[in-house]
Amino acid sequence: MEEHRSSIELRLPSRLGFEKVAMNTAASVAHLMGFGEERIEDLKTAVAEACINAMEHGNKLDEALVVGVIMSMSTDALEVKILDTGEGPQKKAIPPDIDKKMHEEEEPRGMGMFLIESLVDEVEWVSAPPQGSYARMVIRLHPSKQ
Repeated sequence: MEEHRSSIELRLPSRLGFEKVAMNTAASVAHLMGFGEERIEDLKTAVAEACINAMEHGNKLDEALVVGVIMSMSTDALEVKILDTGEGPQKKAIPPDIDKKMHEEEEPRGMGMFLIESLVDEVEWVSAPPQGSYARMVIRLHPSKQ
């Protein structure tokens, strides 16, 4: 028997600030699902980062282009997909050097993907030109201890 999944879809303009709409919606959904406050804060940060990446890198801050957000709920997990019109990451980035960034030897930006990976249980970046690309994140209600 297939598990019933409910979903919520948002269409956001590619304008900085609108990531908060996705972030707050995801937080509300996670709260209704029974996630703890710490997990909700992790989710909010990951969703905001993914939306900003989609707006800046995918849609080049073109307000005519939409960032799609699809949240799918199951009994034990919340999946969030952030869709844009870009080509997705071109290569697997090398991990940022936190020390160099802290000492201003490197630009402080460029840590979004690594931050997202550390905050959610599962993440993948899918490039699907010409339709666009998306980030898929999963946060589990009861993550398995590894």
